[in-house]
Amino acid sequence: MASNLLNGVAYVTGAGSGIGQSATVALVKYGVRKIAITDLSQKGLDETVALLKGTNGLEIETIVMDVSKEADVVDSLQRVVKRFGRLDYALNNAGIGGPPVPTHEMELAGFERCMAIDTTGVFLCQREELKIMQKQANAGPRLGRGAIVNTASMYGLVSTPPQGLSNPAYVVAKHAVVGLSKCDGTFYASQGIRINAICPGYVETPIVASINQDGHMNAEFAKAPLGRAAQPEEIADAIVFLMSPMASYVAGSAMVVDGGYTSY
Repeated sequence: MASNLLNGVAYVTGAGSGIGQSATVALVKYGVRKIAITDLSQKGLDETVALLKGTNGLEIETIVMDVSKEADVVDSLQRVVKRFGRLDYALNNAGIGGPPVPTHEMELAGFERCMAIDTTGVFLCQREELKIMQKQANAGPRLGRGAIVNTASMYGLVSTPPQGLSNPAYVVAKHAVVGLSKCDGTFYASQGIRINAICPGYVETPIVASINQDGHMNAEFAKAPLGRAAQPEEIADAIVFLMSPMASYVAGSAMVVDGGYTSY
C-alpha cells in the first residue's frame, strides 16, 4: 500500500541491487517522487528504474559513479541540486564485503579498498549532503532540514564470530560508519538534520549470494532467533522509518535489524 509518508527529494547510492534497490522502491512506495540513484554500472540502475515503471509523476536521475572518488561524489550531488533544487533524504548505502581473510593474511590493497568504499565513500557523500541540507529552511521538529541514513552492519557493533570467517576490514569499515553517524548525528541534530546508521544482519543480497553459492552460510543465518536471513525489503522498511517523521526524535543512533542475531 502506497502512502505520502515521505515528501521530498531523495538520493541513494548503491541503488542497482540489494538493499539500495529495495530502499529506492520503498522510498517511492511511501511518497518520494523525485529521486537520484547511483551505482557503479548503468545496468543495475536500469533494472531499478524498470521496477518503478508506471509510477505516476516519478522523476528519476540515474548517475554512474564511484563513491570512493571525491570528484564523482561532488558532481553527483551537484546534479541533484541542479535538477531538483534540494535534498531531503539521503541513503549512503554503496559498499563491498571486504576480503574475508584474517589480518595476518590480508593484503594492504584489499584493506584499503574496503575502507575507501565502505567508509570514505560514506564520509564523502555525507559531507556534500550536509552542505546542501544546511542551506535549506528548517521545516520544524518533525521534518527539519533533512534526514541521512548510512548503511553500516551488525558487524559495525560486534565482531565476526571467532569460530567463523574473519573479516577485519569489513568490521573496521562498518564500525567507522557507526562512529561517523553517531558523531555527525549528535553535532548536526541541533541544525535540524537527522543522521542515523542502519545495521542489518545477514540479508539475502547479491553480495551474500555470491559467497554462499554452496549454502555453507545457511547455518549461520539460522543462528538468528528469527531463524533466517532478512529480505532486502525488510531493511528498506526500517530505512524508510528512520527517514520519516515517525523517527523525528531519532538522531545519532545505530538501528540494529538483524533478526536478534546480536542480542545473545
